[in-house]
Amino acid sequence: MPDIIRKYFPELDENILSQIEKAAAAYKEWNEKINVISRKDIDHLYLHHFLHSMSILKCMSFDPGTKFIDVGTGGGFPGVPLAICLPDCDFLLVDSIGKKLKVVEGVCESAGIKNVKTLHSRIEQVKGQADFITGRAVETLKEFYDHVHHLIPKKQTGKEKGILYLKGGELKEEIKELKKPVQGYSLFQKIPEPYFETKRLIYIPI
Repeated sequence: MPDIIRKYFPELDENILSQIEKAAAAYKEWNEKINVISRKDIDHLYLHHFLHSMSILKCMSFDPGTKFIDVGTGGGFPGVPLAICLPDCDFLLVDSIGKKLKVVEGVCESAGIKNVKTLHSRIEQVKGQADFITGRAVETLKEFYDHVHHLIPKKQTGKEKGILYLKGGELKEEIKELKKPVQGYSLFQKIPEPYFETKRLIYIPI
């Protein structure tokens, strides 16, 4: 287990750390067959993918039983690392490219991840509902919001719910275009590694 995960998540138990390690090994194997992570990035798998996905947990906490839909999950980020760290929560990972989900399923099987389901679908056709929708730099904030907000039930439950979007760069214009109240978190403040300098988590409460 690379020190960088232990450094920022010292509270994780050995079982979770072992699953992270098994998942990372499985990604490296699968990536030889189906390229879901760039050749350059696979060398930084823990920092660029696992830690980036897990950074959500530095900003938010979630109750057991919370339901997530990870939209445009690709190879399973942020869904797979979050599912490992939140074994009492449920994750549906959605992508329109079936072979990427094959990798997700293979990784989950290798690492013994039981709380992930996959769905091969375009987002407009997804009928499920969740407490939180996650995504990672798939499109602009407004485009993402327009595509996914129907997946969160509108009825008041007293529970926190909304959209969690990982994105880098200057986001002022995108936030203005969205015309919704958001909470923005600088990931560099939570994980002061150069890779995270321009990375943010945007939370759009619903």
